[in-house]
Amino acid sequence: MTGGEVAAAITRAHREEWARVVATLTGRFGDLDTAEEAAAEAFATAVERWPVDGVPPRPGAWLTTTAQRKAIDRIRREARRAEKHREALMLSDTPEPTGTARPTGALDDDRLRLLFTCCHPALAVAARIALTLRMVGGLTVAEIARAFLVQETAMSRRITRAKEKIKVAGIPYRVPSREDLPARLSGVLAVLYLVFNEGYLSSEPGQEAVRGDLTAEAIRLTRLVRALLPEDGEVAGLLALMLLTEARRPARVSADGELVPLDRQDRRAWDRDLIAEGHALVRARLASGLPPGRYQLLAAVNAVHTDARDARHTDWSQIVELYDQLVRLDPSPIVRLNRAIAVAELDGPQVALAQVDGLPLDGYHAFHATRADLLRRLGRSGEARAAYDRAIALAGNAAETAYLTRRRDDLPAGP
Repeated sequence: MTGGEVAAAITRAHREEWARVVATLTGRFGDLDTAEEAAAEAFATAVERWPVDGVPPRPGAWLTTTAQRKAIDRIRREARRAEKHREALMLSDTPEPTGTARPTGALDDDRLRLLFTCCHPALAVAARIALTLRMVGGLTVAEIARAFLVQETAMSRRITRAKEKIKVAGIPYRVPSREDLPARLSGVLAVLYLVFNEGYLSSEPGQEAVRGDLTAEAIRLTRLVRALLPEDGEVAGLLALMLLTEARRPARVSADGELVPLDRQDRRAWDRDLIAEGHALVRARLASGLPPGRYQLLAAVNAVHTDARDARHTDWSQIVELYDQLVRLDPSPIVRLNRAIAVAELDGPQVALAQVDGLPLDGYHAFHATRADLLRRLGRSGEARAAYDRAIALAGNAAETAYLTRRRDDLPAGP
């Protein structure tokens, strides 16, 4: 196996196994710091050993075993009393720590338990999301900081404080009882949505445009949450949203690595099975007669897009109406930005630009990309070029950068 193939195997193992290794160690040792540090050491050891010894036939098992040994070594090094040392010896000789019962939940899944642990209501909502993106999603601190539009150092402190809070408060590692689930649900769904979005269009420089490992894991965990709460409309809505978005992934990036916008995608490449499942979930929620929540409305927007046989037949009036409902629930600048994009198709770019200008999103690349497109359509090439430059500087995804660069370079000369 070549060096490049080994490096690719390590990268793949990190994406596929990080959450599983961290979750397994958290369940065994009961400490997020120990789990994360031991997992990181195991992957560092893989970087050293696999090029020499070869990639093991079961990378996940190798990494888990190595991480467990690293954790035990850490406990031994930090031991200050004989009891701590005896505890470490017992850990090394038994499948589970003596006297420690494995936490049980409605579903026996380590990553689901870790997800709910990180989303405990004792933590602030932003801390829940950030911690879970790191521990369950395996995202870097830099990726999470970009998702929150904050500085990396600030995000690192937020994650550290969240882990300390879990330790000090003795928050249990388990899926909560059914009556406790609603208190955790909003944070869990927000995390899953952000993990999915990071996979669908990675913000990390050097990553490929789409990370199927993250989108697949987000969908898998959302299905498990739905099995816990089959009647919850927002869980169903989030699953539908993910499925309808994931269905378009095969057409998302061109053969030469450039982002393909929705109106130019080859719809024959879309996954019709995922679309059918997503549409069925949306229809079932509409038939319930209950007021839709945020994820249900976003799923309905995507259902309209995926129902149109081509971009020209998109029902933009219905999409604007759905965004009107969404703004009433969530009047955030990003929701208003997305509504303005739909307004541009219905009422023209001048009306949309008036709604976009003034939104407090200067650090968000999609804001500048939207302005650039609206200015281009209005023939204001000089302003469009400046907006494209700003979007390119902020975009972390290579495929998106390539698309924006081409659009900028295709602008006619002049003001």
